[in-house]
Amino acid sequence: MLFLEHQIIFVDNQQIPFSEAANFPALFTDFINRKAELKPFYGNFPNLEGFKAQITSKKFEHRELLTNVLIDQYAHLGTPSNSSVLKDSNTFTVTTGHQLNIFTGPLYVIYKIVSTINLAKKLKSEFPQHNFVPVYWMATEDHDFEEISYFNLFGKKYQWQTAQTGAVGRMKPQEILDAIADLTDKHPLFVDAYQNEPTLTQAVRRYMHALFGDEGLICIDGDDHRLKSIFSPIISDDIFTHSAETHVSATTSELEKLNYKTQIFARNVNFFYLKDGLRSRLEWVGEHLTVVGTDIKFTADQVRELISKTPEVFSPNVVLRPLYQETILPNLAYLGGPSEVAYWLQLPAMFAHYKTLFPILMPRNFALVINVASSKKIEKLGLQITDFFKEDNELKKYYVGLSSENSLSLDQQLKALDGIFEDISKQALAVDPTLKAAVEAEKTKVVASIQNLEKRLKKQEEKKFETGIGQIEGIKNKLFPGGGLQERSENFLNFYQNDPEFITKLKAAFDPLDFRFNIIHI
Repeated sequence: MLFLEHQIIFVDNQQIPFSEAANFPALFTDFINRKAELKPFYGNFPNLEGFKAQITSKKFEHRELLTNVLIDQYAHLGTPSNSSVLKDSNTFTVTTGHQLNIFTGPLYVIYKIVSTINLAKKLKSEFPQHNFVPVYWMATEDHDFEEISYFNLFGKKYQWQTAQTGAVGRMKPQEILDAIADLTDKHPLFVDAYQNEPTLTQAVRRYMHALFGDEGLICIDGDDHRLKSIFSPIISDDIFTHSAETHVSATTSELEKLNYKTQIFARNVNFFYLKDGLRSRLEWVGEHLTVVGTDIKFTADQVRELISKTPEVFSPNVVLRPLYQETILPNLAYLGGPSEVAYWLQLPAMFAHYKTLFPILMPRNFALVINVASSKKIEKLGLQITDFFKEDNELKKYYVGLSSENSLSLDQQLKALDGIFEDISKQALAVDPTLKAAVEAEKTKVVASIQNLEKRLKKQEEKKFETGIGQIEGIKNKLFPGGGLQERSENFLNFYQNDPEFITKLKAAFDPLDFRFNIIHI
C-alpha cells in the first residue's frame, strides 16, 4: 500500500463553524443546523440516533446480484475484501460519489472518500453487530469531459486533450500521459493505471483500490446491464408516466417558497441514451422518443423492448442517479458537498413515490491544510490561521490595526460630531424649522470628510507594513488559490508527494459526525 497502516498518528487539528469558513448555500447550512422548516425534506438526521433508525428501516433484496457484479468489475484487481460481506443481511453501505477526475481531481474528492471510510468505521464501533462498507460511486456515465479533463499540481494546470466523446468512463486513458509529459516526478501509481487499463473507469478503480482498498473501499460502476435491469421498472415509469418530474417539481416549488435557491430541475424524461461515443438526452417528440442532436428515434413499443433487453442504454440524469444508487445498494447514507446535499433535498417526494427509503444526507468533511512553514509565517505576523478566512481587504486592515502603535480610528470623533450637530440642529430649529435639512446636509459633508481622512490615515499607515502585507498576500494565495477554498483547486499529490502519510493524517483528523470546517496543521 501507499501509506502506513496500523500506527497512531497525532494531527494538530482545529474546527470552526461553516459560517466562519466560507459562504456556503443557505439550504446546506440550514439543514446542518436542523432548521425546522426543512424537516419535511429529508428522513433521518445524520447522527447516531438517525443511523439506528435507518438500519432498522433499510431493506435490500439484490445482495447476490450486487456481489457478483462487484466480483466481475474487480476481476482485473482481485476480489475486493468487502464483497463477500455484502451477502449478509446485516451489512450496509455508506456512499459518496464523484466524477472520474484525472489524478483524483480536486483535493475534496479525497476528503469525500476518507469521510466515507471513517463513517463506516464509526458505525461499526457503535453498532458492532452490523457491517458497514464504504462505497465510492464512480460517475462513469457522465459525459462532461471538460470538468474532468485537468488537474492542478504545484501551481501548474495539466490538461488532457482527446477527440473521444460520450461517457468518460468508457474512454481510453492512455492520452492522459501526454498531458504530463513534462512532469518530472510522475507518480507510478497513476502512470501504471492510465497506461495499462483499457478504460478510464478501470484506471480509476485501480488507483483508488491501491490507495483505499485495505480500508474496505469498494468502487462501483453503475454502467452495467444487470444493475440497470433492477432499475428497469423506474426507467419505464419515468419515460412513460413522468412521475419524477411531477414529484421533484412539487418539492422544488416548496423549497423556493421558503426562499431557497435550488440546484436541479426535473425533465419530462430524465434519461440519456448511452452508447459508445454518445450520451445524449432523450425527449418525446410527437409519438417518438428521440435522442437529442441525432437522427435516432424510437416508437413506444421499441422503447419498451429496449428497456426489457438492453436497459444499459438508459443513463439516468442528476435527478434519477440518486434513486438508481439507492435501488442497487443496501445504502444508509450519502456523503456530499454543499451543492449535493442541497439537490438531494429536492428528491424525498420522488423517493416516497417509488417506495424507496431516502438515505441519510451528510456533509463530507471539509478542510484547509497548512504546513509548518506557513504556520510559522502566520505566527510571526502576529495572526491566527482563522484570520485568513477574512476577506482580503478586511484582513489587511485587521493586520495594520493590530500591528500599528497609532490610533487609526476616528470613531470617537464621529460620535462627538453627532452630539455637536444635535445641538446645532436644536438651535436651528428654534430659529427656523426649515433649516433642519440644511443642518443634516452639512453634517453629511463633514462626516464624509472625516471618513476620507480616516481612510488616508490607514492608507499611509499601511505603507509602513508593506513587507508584512506582502507576506499576508503570499500566504493567502497559497491557502486560498484564486480566492477560493484550497480543497476546490489543489490536488492531493501537492501534499502526498512530500508526505506519504498525508492520507493517514486525514483519516486521523476527520470526524464524520462533526459538522465543522477542519484546519489541519501538518
